[in-house]
Amino acid sequence: MKNLRETHPNWTVPNLLSVIRILVIAPFAMFFLQGDILWAVLMLAISGLSDCFDGMIARKFNQVTELGKMLDPLADKLTQGTVAVCLAVEYPILIPVLSIFVAKELLMLVAACVLLKRKKRPSAAKWYGKVGTILFYFSAGAVVVMEGILQMHNTLSLTISYCLLGITALFMLYALFQYARLFLSTLHSDREQDELDLMRELHAGKDKK
Repeated sequence: MKNLRETHPNWTVPNLLSVIRILVIAPFAMFFLQGDILWAVLMLAISGLSDCFDGMIARKFNQVTELGKMLDPLADKLTQGTVAVCLAVEYPILIPVLSIFVAKELLMLVAACVLLKRKKRPSAAKWYGKVGTILFYFSAGAVVVMEGILQMHNTLSLTISYCLLGITALFMLYALFQYARLFLSTLHSDREQDELDLMRELHAGKDKK
């Protein structure tokens, strides 16, 4: 009898962690907007930890899948977009900086959809994307802690917030530039390794039964 991994190749721990990141988005937004900052930070911590470990587990235990390559950046984008919107609602003065995050994630989602429609392989998360994500989590967490938990409503906390989010925004713009280069390269590529029929890949496990 074939084991579960053979018959359902997309049922992996890394993919489950990516799904968990997506599922905690709604509780984070609810807790944050209701003022339950500690619970919101806990949801953000769960999301951040799962993001740190899913790629490592996938590579170490050979659980890299095409679905996982889609879920990981999707979870990142949905999480970052939600956090940015929540922060903008709570702290309107940060909207100019936070809008960069939302614009970047929307552009990358559109690019991925275009590549999939053309049966091209969207780029997996790169180191600069991961660093940008880590900076985002750190900056967002710092803002929430200072403003929500420590109640630091002063010039110092605002200056720190702007500096952290400004650095994060600059790095994300750099990441967007690098991903744009990959997008254009893949879009016009004739290499076999850049081809991807996602539906066929997702149903590959059923064909093995």
